[in-house]
This record gives sequence, structure tokens and C-alpha cells, in this order.
Amino acid sequence: MRCRVAIVGSGPVGLCLAIELGRRGIDTVVVSDRVGTSPHPQANATQARTMEHYRRLGFAETIRALGLPPEYPTDITYFTRYGAWELARFSLPSARDARSLIRTLGGSWSAAELPHRCSQMYIERVLLEQVRCLPSVRLLQGWRAERFEAHSDSVTVHAHAASDARTPATEPRADALALNAQWVVGCDGPRSVVRRHLGIDSEGETGVVRDFMGGRMAMLYFRSPDLYRLIGRAPAWMYWAFNRERRAFMAAIDGRGEFVFHAQLRAGEDADRIDARGVRAMLFQALGCECMAEPMSHSAWTAGHALVAGELAAGRFFLAGDAAHLFTPTGGLGYNTGVEDAFNLGWKLAMVARGLAAPRLLETYALERRPVALRNTAFARRFADSVGLYLPHEHLEEDSDRGAQARAAAGAYLGRHARAEFDIPGITFGARYDGSPLIADAGEAPPPDRADAYHPTSIPGGRPPHAWLRDGASLYDRFGPEFTLLDAGAGDERSGAELSAALERTALPITLCRVDDAAVREQYRYRFTLIRPDQTVAWRGERIGDPRALLARAMFLQAQPT
Repeated sequence: MRCRVAIVGSGPVGLCLAIELGRRGIDTVVVSDRVGTSPHPQANATQARTMEHYRRLGFAETIRALGLPPEYPTDITYFTRYGAWELARFSLPSARDARSLIRTLGGSWSAAELPHRCSQMYIERVLLEQVRCLPSVRLLQGWRAERFEAHSDSVTVHAHAASDARTPATEPRADALALNAQWVVGCDGPRSVVRRHLGIDSEGETGVVRDFMGGRMAMLYFRSPDLYRLIGRAPAWMYWAFNRERRAFMAAIDGRGEFVFHAQLRAGEDADRIDARGVRAMLFQALGCECMAEPMSHSAWTAGHALVAGELAAGRFFLAGDAAHLFTPTGGLGYNTGVEDAFNLGWKLAMVARGLAAPRLLETYALERRPVALRNTAFARRFADSVGLYLPHEHLEEDSDRGAQARAAAGAYLGRHARAEFDIPGITFGARYDGSPLIADAGEAPPPDRADAYHPTSIPGGRPPHAWLRDGASLYDRFGPEFTLLDAGAGDERSGAELSAALERTALPITLCRVDDAAVREQYRYRFTLIRPDQTVAWRGERIGDPRALLARAMFLQAQPT
């Protein structure tokens, strides 16, 4: 078998990359040792920037309809135990309210989309269906990539039928296959076979032990229709248990009775020996009583990672998602950082595969994404320290004056922490590619990089400022599928027509977006802004010379389209 791009792994990162390539007609094969999508809850928070990309791809509304009921609040709550004292609550909107609220916000939350709280297992189903609709993408599920042979102009991927893959026995098939690809992208998780083949080590922090979010953790995916009644409070999306016996967090999955529970293991508890009954006992400790809880799956995992691969690319190989960086889940940054990897790499692979750009365009993937991975793992580590190193007071659960004082102090601290961890427009929107050879140096320093604040700016290297236009449309909805040249001086009809004709003559993948809106011109400061396919500002200025020369800087232009 032959293809242009082989993607190893079919989690959200691999599927997003397949969508980016498949929509551009690139012959792509996804090799995965699993069949279908994950049946277990994993990442539960899709950040607003990821939702903007899903909007760009046309299925943000499909995603927002998944998971919790539309009117279900997405509050974050902290309890001593789920059935006892509530310490703090950080209120956040439901999916229904998010649709209308986003149109009223400005400043740090000037955006096309708000975050969405939904388990990755639901989102993967949408992504997989999108991939299945793309004729240039082939799915090889139930195959385990095991060995790679690098050649001067390609890579051969050797895969074997996964013995544990539950595939329908419709017809006999070989137990082994060889796939020849021009490029291979490892989206195959923290134990990446691609990274292992390349001999790339990870750098950063691991093995951190904290009172919480450090060390071994136990997970239980369960169903309990009685749990809301036993908690006895207004429903929330995230529930944290803060006490000296069993620290834990729990996310609502469907808003009707399915939850995923994660507990910190204590000294002497062996994760490998704890079964579903044992994790359920931990749930009862965090709840403060027993209840009906039907286990659907359980596992153990390790918190305390802040790791980034030393290299994200080597020859014809690339790493993305958990294969490239590993997070402790505070802040919900791992999955979101991973899919942004895919959005960065996808258009670049497609441009080179189509002969529109020089192969050195691919060198910019690691140059741009590795600093972002280092930035985001550092933010997640700070959040883990903030909640994990804060210890419950010895009198916290006493029904006394000193117990009430301890709970008030804990509630104040955890309330501040919740805002710091879950109100993060700066992290969500503020990642930048300053110093990339694809970004025109504007000679201006970007705004400070803060978790809690985002300052919209058209300085090249970052996300383009968002605006709601007078007709109610999002400015982002006017951008094209590839490069977009935003003309914020659309009142000049003569020069606009000349520019449109010049762009058509180049036959390059660029859309002219003309907007006659004073607010947009004020935000962008310059008449013209060149926006990349991953919605990153590449250049801005008052005049356009040769459009082809402009794009040459933005994508290492090599040849006319073929």
C-alpha cells in the first residue's frame, strides 16, 4: 500500500490531522490498533480555541450538542465530601447559554466560541464520522504499527493485526501489511511506538508527588442515578473532594447519571491490585456514604507529568499530541494542545504534498509547536501545584466553630484557584509563533503572556482578533479554507477590484475577505492582514505589492499548483 501521509493513532489528534489532510485531498492512511472510538471518558474540556477550529471545519454546533443536556450548568464545585459541606463553586454557563453569551462578551473573551464541557469519547465519534466521509483517507483500524524503515524519499510502516482488536470476522485478512508513505505522523499516545523508533527522549518534569495530582491515580467510569440526590446541591460539571482521607475529582458525563471519578492513591495502595470494587470504595469515601454505583470501566494512571519530547520532528517523521507532550490534566490542556498540533501540521503537509510549498515548510512545525508545548505544560504544572500542594486542615470536617473557620479559609482559597484554572483566556487564545520564519516581524512586542488575560492583537504570530460583524456573522466565518487576505478598507472599491484580479491571476490558495467595518479596522490597525490556514496572523501592512511574494514568506513558496 502507498499513501502520502501515514498517521499512527486514531485519537482526536490523529483524526483531526486526517480531517485537515483529507479535506485537501491528500492521500492519507490512519493506522490504529483499536477499532472505532474510545469507550472510556478521557479529556472532558474542549477549550474555546479548539471550538473555534471546529467551527472553521463546520461542526462546532454538532460538538456543542454532545455530552451534558443543553441547560445543564458547567459549574466547578469543591466539597469536603460530595454529600457533606460545599466549600466553593465557580459558576459557568450551560451549552445553551454559551451560544448567546458569546455574542455579548468582549476583551479577553472576544471570541467566536466559548469552551464546551464534553467527554472526548463523544467528540471522537464526530471526528471519526468526518474522516469516514473523506474519500482520500483510508482507515486501517485493528492494525498495530510495530516497525519503520526510513528511505531517502519515503518510510515503510510495518503493521500487524492487533490480537486484541474486536473486528467483525467478515472475511479473512493477512496478519501483516506494509504501508509506504512519504511522511509518518505519530499520534499514538504517551507510549508512542513512533517516538520510540526515533529514540527521542522527553524533557521536563515527571514523577512529582503531591497530596493530590501527583503520583498514582485510580479511575472509575460508573453509572449512578442516585448520586445527584445524595449530593443534594445544584448540579455541576466538575466535583472536587477535599479532605484528609480521600482527595478526588469527578466529572458529570451525560447529566443523567454517568460520571467519571478519579482518586488520588495513598501510600501503600497498589494501583495494579485495585479492582473496580476497590475504586468504588474510594468513591464512597469521597461521597461520605455508600450508594448504587454500577462500574462500567476502571483503570490506573499517573499524574505529575510535564514532559515535552526533545524533538517533534526527525526526517520524514513527526510527533503530535501525547506522543509529543504529556500533561497532568489540570487546566484541560493536553487534548487541546494536541489538536492544535494537528491544525498546525495539517496545512503544511498538504501544501508540500501538492507542490505548493518547499519541503522546508515542514521544518517550521517543530519550531512553532514545541515552544507552545513547553508553555502549556508549565501552566498545567502550576495549576497542579496550586491545588495539589494545598493541604486540608485537620479540623476541616469538624462540626464546630474552628471547623467552620477552616472550611471558610479552604473555600476562599479553592474559589481563587478555580478562577485561576478554569478562567484562562490567555492560555486559550494567547499561544504565539514569534520567531518563526513564516511570521513577518512587526517590530512590536506582543502583549504579556498571562493565563487570566488575553489582549486581542493583529501583531503577526498569534490568533487574529475576532469580531461580530454588523450582520451578526462572525468575522472568522468569512475567512477562507486556506490563506485569507483580510482587507479592512473595503470601502475602496477600485483598489479592491484590482487586488481581487491580481489574486486570481496567481492561482494560489488564498481568499480575499473584504470587510467594510470601522470596528474591524480599529482592531486590526492596518488595512491588510494575511491569515494562515490555521488562523494565525502571518503579516500585516497598508499596501500589497506582488501577492505571490507575500505568500512566499508565509509558506516557503516553491512552485505553481499541480
